[in-house]
Amino acid sequence: MTNYTIYHSSGALKGIRLMHAQVKTKPDDTRARIVETADALFRRLGYAKTAVADIAAELGMSPANVYRFFSSKNAIVEAICQRCLGELDSKAWAVARSRGTAADRITRLFLEIFRYHKENLITEKRVHDIVLVAMENNWAAIEAHSEMIRKVIEVILCDGIANGEFEAVDPHGTSVVIKRSMIAFCHPMMVAECLQDGGGDAQVRESARFLLRAIATRT
Repeated sequence: MTNYTIYHSSGALKGIRLMHAQVKTKPDDTRARIVETADALFRRLGYAKTAVADIAAELGMSPANVYRFFSSKNAIVEAICQRCLGELDSKAWAVARSRGTAADRITRLFLEIFRYHKENLITEKRVHDIVLVAMENNWAAIEAHSEMIRKVIEVILCDGIANGEFEAVDPHGTSVVIKRSMIAFCHPMMVAECLQDGGGDAQVRESARFLLRAIATRT
């Protein structure tokens, strides 16, 4: 009888902990559902034509419930933008940690960024509109992402300096110059203009090659 009681109590305690964990993670799940639903509606209807009430209706909840998690429609866009930037951050670091010469990795870094914007943002006008809304509000996430790209460049530069591929330049200052010089292939609005002018991968490679020649080790 005593053993049963202990077992039963232990099971009940485990159940309480499980229920507590479920309650704790539920807000995050709801936030994720709101972001996913809003993203789908923005793509289908466009940012301007989608209201918080539309997002709530699609989820079967009240607008007030959506506002419990996001203070405004712009806040939802920010969350979508952060998710996209997170994907791009992961791609950038994967390039930095990959094999190959430092020059090749810097070129591949900008190719990855350019292709990401081209395939996931620019080719869908409505998605591009979401990005413009985010950039117009100058959210901290955009600035943090820009700084992250600079850090990735700096890491690759340090590798190139260490193995004698590059001159002993200042990694931080040079990373700033390279990032600024390659902005046309990183900024969504400028990528759109680049595509309209017929630019593409070849232009990215040519620009990167030009910049890298300035710091290549003289033989």
